[in-house]
Formats: sequence, structure tokens, C-alpha cells
Amino acid sequence: MTSLTLRSRPLPEGARQTRSRIRRFLRETPFTPEVDCWGCSFDAEFSAALGSAGFLGMTWPKAHGGHELSAFDRLVVNEELLAAGAPVAAHWFADRQVGPSLLHHGTEAQRRRFLPAMAAGTCFAAIGLSEPEAGSDLASVRTRARRVSGGWSLSGQKVWTSWAHRSHLIVVLARTSPQEEHRHAGLSQFIVELPDPAVTIRPLRQMSGGAHINEVFLDEVFVPETRVLGRIGSGWEQITGELAFERSGPERFLSPMPLLSCLAEAATADPRSSGNPADPSGEDDREVRDLVAASTARLRLLRQASVSVAGRLDEGEAPEVEAAVVKDLGTSFEQEFVARALAATGDLPSPDASDDLSRHLGDAALRAPSFTLRGGANDILRGIVAKGVGLR
Repeated sequence: MTSLTLRSRPLPEGARQTRSRIRRFLRETPFTPEVDCWGCSFDAEFSAALGSAGFLGMTWPKAHGGHELSAFDRLVVNEELLAAGAPVAAHWFADRQVGPSLLHHGTEAQRRRFLPAMAAGTCFAAIGLSEPEAGSDLASVRTRARRVSGGWSLSGQKVWTSWAHRSHLIVVLARTSPQEEHRHAGLSQFIVELPDPAVTIRPLRQMSGGAHINEVFLDEVFVPETRVLGRIGSGWEQITGELAFERSGPERFLSPMPLLSCLAEAATADPRSSGNPADPSGEDDREVRDLVAASTARLRLLRQASVSVAGRLDEGEAPEVEAAVVKDLGTSFEQEFVARALAATGDLPSPDASDDLSRHLGDAALRAPSFTLRGGANDILRGIVAKGVGLR
């Protein structure tokens, strides 16, 4: 059986300085904090401001609009953005996933075309992976690409595609050859620029009234040869490398952080300062304090695991199994925390409430069910881990 190691790594001094810079940026830039900000809070102007300040494309080469900083610098920036509940959804998938994929697998022309705008926070990207009846089983995708004169023609359907309706491009995983005995063979990736008359995007309305995820229908979409990402037939290997970036970041355990911050403030506040005669040692208060303490301890452990993966990514490795562990443990924590917060407060949550605590509780209650699904359902991830350590 293969051992699995997530070793603790201290942050370098440069990353500490970067943390000070992003905190100053957040103090000086107005926004409304939101739970699950990386999935649901879209603000193109905020993303452009981040790009202008040098907080996007941080690890990328300067020749492509980046800043040649470490994965640790990027990590602390994202930690602070998520902890603050900043509106980062517009640029998130381009900065986290599509940009690194272009660096590793794209052509020089593709890098010049997209990366500088992504680093500037003005080019947004969507990820076309999941499909109906496939979900986390990406080897079962049915979207097909057939070779035509000058390129490829794509037909099929994607679902749960975040912010496709406001993106400038979507990277589509499609089957370029019949499924063989090896299920992962014959898959390829394509860059589809948006809007495109052969692409229909239908937002999926949620109970809250919002619509940040979409169905995407591809009807004989022409993709020129110059927009093939990587090598034909290597799509599976390419996306598994990308998923290490997607699954190991702090967004996998910090989505409800604005709610935790509100609870921490409530747990440490002196009720006499607001004229509240409630006994601060009462049972309800004790339950909230216990929740804050236990959640903070778990977050410290999850953060150490995330920092460990960031270090390996910085060294050029692709720790897919370790990233799956972070995602499984982190999103499970997020769901458990929200459930316990709802029980501990006894409040009726409302996304439309005027006070931050009730509003964050309402948003968290609506969004928590998706935490363990997006990025690969946790049951699927546990299978990846089991296989990676030799248990299956």
C-alpha cells in the first residue's frame, strides 16, 4: 500500500508580505461580503481591480502577463479573499484552472491570446466537464468532436457550468474517438470562444432566484485546429492535472468563512455593550463558542493540508490524490459547519435579512448542499484516494 503524506510547510517571508498587500487592498476596496463568494459572487470591476493590483496570474510568467511569484503567494491571496467573502467568481476559474492549463498544454499563440487578459481580470472562463447522466464520472462524457475541414465540430451538452453565460470562453472536454476498453482514452479538450451562434447557454434558476450555473448546448460548434488545447486524445491526462489545482485550494474549506467570522464576533461580544441582558454563559452562547472553537481547530488542520499541496504544485508536481483528500475533508467540514451553525443559533435564516449573520446563514443554508458535489462528488474522490494508495 502506498503511503499518503501531507507534510507541514512554513510560509516564506515573501508570502507574508503578499498577505499584507492583499489585506490593504481589501480594506481600501468596497464590496459586500458573501458566503461562497468564489462560486456565487460575480463582480467584473472587482476582478479587474485585482488584476490591476497584481493579484491574478501570480505564478505565471511575466511574458504572459503574470508576476512569477510562488504558489504560496497565490495561496495567501486567495485565503484572504475567501475569508473576506470578496466577489471573486468572475475571474476564479480562469485564474485557478484554465490559465495553468494553457501554460502547461497550450500553444504559444493561445497563451498570448488569453493569458494577459486573464491576468488583468478582464477575460473570464468556464469549464465544460460535467454532463447529464455522467456527473463526476468524466470518462462517460458523450459530447463528441468530429474532424472537419480546418478543425473540429463539437456537439453535445454540458451542465452545472458555472458562469458560462458571462464568460468569454469555455474549455470543453469531448470524445474524439470511440470509447475503447480503456475508458479514459479518446478524450480531448477544445477552447470555444463565446458568444458563438452554435452555443446555447441556459441559466438554471435556483430557489434564491439567482442563476450562476448553466446548461450549455453545443450544436455543431466549429473549433479551428488552433483552438485544440493540448494533444488530441490526451484530454484525460490533462484534466486530471488541472483538478489538482481545482480540488486543493482554500475554497474547499473557506466557503462559509464570512458566517464563521460573524459567529466568532457574536461569541466574543459583551452582551452588555448592546443592552442585551442575555447571560453570556448561557447554553446557546456556549454552543456557539464551542462551534467556533472546534471549527477554527479543524480549519487550521485543513489549511496545513492545502499548504502542503500548494508546495508540491510549486515544485512542479501534480498531487491529484492529496488534492482529492483536501477536497473531501474540506467540503465535508463546510457542510457540517453550516448544519451546526443553523442548529446552534436557532435563528430563521434569510438571504434577504439586513443583518450579516442572518443573511450569511440564509445563503449558507441554500448553498451548502452543493459543497460536496462540485469539483467531483466526494464518493468519487474517495475512490480516487483508495486507488491512489493501493486499496483498490
